[in-house]
Amino acid sequence: MTEVIPAPRRLRWNEAGHESLDAQTRLIAGPGTEGVARWMRAALGAATGLPFPESPTGGGPANSIVLGIDAGLPPEGYRVVVDGSARRIEGGGAAGVFWGAQTFRQLLGPDAFRRAPLRPDRDWDLPRVTVEDSPRFGWRGLMLDVARHFMPKDGVLRYLDLMAAHKLNVLHFHLTDDQGWRIEIERYPKLTETGSWRARTKFGHRASPLWEDKPHGGYYTRDDIREIVAYAAERHITVVPEIDVPGHSQAAIAAYPELGNTDVVDTTALTVWDTWGICPNVLAPTDHTLRFYEGVFEEVLELFPSRFIHVGGDECPKDQWRRSAVAQARIRELSLPDENALQAWFIGHFDNWLTERGRRLIGWDEILEGGLAPGAAVSSWRGYRGGIEAARAGHDVVMCPEQQVYLDHRQDAGADEPVPIGYVRSLADVYRFEPVPPQLGADEARHVLGTQANVWTEVMEDQGRVDYQVFPRLAAFAEVAWSALPAPAERDFADFERRMAAHYRRLDALGVAYRPPTGPRPWQRRPGVLGRPIEGPPPDK
Repeated sequence: MTEVIPAPRRLRWNEAGHESLDAQTRLIAGPGTEGVARWMRAALGAATGLPFPESPTGGGPANSIVLGIDAGLPPEGYRVVVDGSARRIEGGGAAGVFWGAQTFRQLLGPDAFRRAPLRPDRDWDLPRVTVEDSPRFGWRGLMLDVARHFMPKDGVLRYLDLMAAHKLNVLHFHLTDDQGWRIEIERYPKLTETGSWRARTKFGHRASPLWEDKPHGGYYTRDDIREIVAYAAERHITVVPEIDVPGHSQAAIAAYPELGNTDVVDTTALTVWDTWGICPNVLAPTDHTLRFYEGVFEEVLELFPSRFIHVGGDECPKDQWRRSAVAQARIRELSLPDENALQAWFIGHFDNWLTERGRRLIGWDEILEGGLAPGAAVSSWRGYRGGIEAARAGHDVVMCPEQQVYLDHRQDAGADEPVPIGYVRSLADVYRFEPVPPQLGADEARHVLGTQANVWTEVMEDQGRVDYQVFPRLAAFAEVAWSALPAPAERDFADFERRMAAHYRRLDALGVAYRPPTGPRPWQRRPGVLGRPIEGPPPDK
């Protein structure tokens, strides 16, 4: 089983034959690799039924797996060696050893991805190979929207495991939006008491006349968040939280009406939004709103150790601010030219606030409008333009253009896709995505931290639908983010498909309800609405 995904930089055969694991195989964890050893005993031990007993560092029988740090390798780089005298997994740091363990698991075959052994007496064989590898990008992300449709904690932990299996290392956690507030904030209990539930939900695209007439909601307690962050850290994944401001905030306003523009709308009548699109109800640019969200972010910083904190900043309509005497007074007070500058001031306030606390702000590319502090970074979603502009201005960038890596987009041009929205992006299209625009020079390209695929869940009502949209395209995306691939036109998609034949069996073992390579599953769709392709952008953030 040498069909490794993502493709490694070098894989060579050492000799013919194979090496076997058995009940006497020991796991020797060198200094700094103890966490990887715990993961291997838990994951591989469950699948194989083998105990992998400990062995003293620096020695042990030949029938061992040895984990170690090699400072000569890149921090996330690794080397896996399987031959007649050794089974070694080495990395430049603990993360590199962990990514090497992921490759080691693939070499064992698809049954190594199960949660219990299928047969107690089976052999576990490894090909005699050496694999040397390191990632292209330091930010290899997945954005998961749990605001539109809530994903219970166990589902989030499952997706962290799926990310780890594909060597992705950043979970961008979209926790708040118009349709729901998903994180407990102790000082503001109504955010979850009121803001985490909606009475009904639009079914399908926003053009659909159909509704799910039942409550939908849920949230993560502070201990849930701590567990998610710790679980991710054990897998060398950073969780970057997103608290969306000043737009996409109706759930917060429904909970605390004084956050809205009370002089132009009766905010006490607002409820958590039940449909999709760009909501007109946005935060008021008042001192009270600033202090409120400073309180929110104080608790967020306590729970999330990530260097970056995402503040959204996208799709904020300015109509209410144009009509609001309070907003207009703020514009005059600050000598701002218009409402766009008012939003830049709002984002800039939290840019400075986070910087003072040793964190860095990141937001969607609209935050470029009006200028940014030097340390702020940009998620470029409206194509490449925002990322190019940000990199040329000296800002770090995460490339996630909707035309290429929005995984709620349909995967085929036909009408058989469930809720067939957005641009057609097949597995081959994702594989040929290039995160670094050719317009950037070498110095500018260094600002591209990496890339992420975005999973917006307006039309993904449960885990099965999320799986169907995300896989197998996430495997192609992971190879783009990790591997040193040639230019898009020169990429060997046929070889990727060949390796995917083995990888589908791994996904089967993991219980992933992926879209089959032969076409869509027989979804039961509601006639006249969900089967009609809708061109252009997906439901809005």
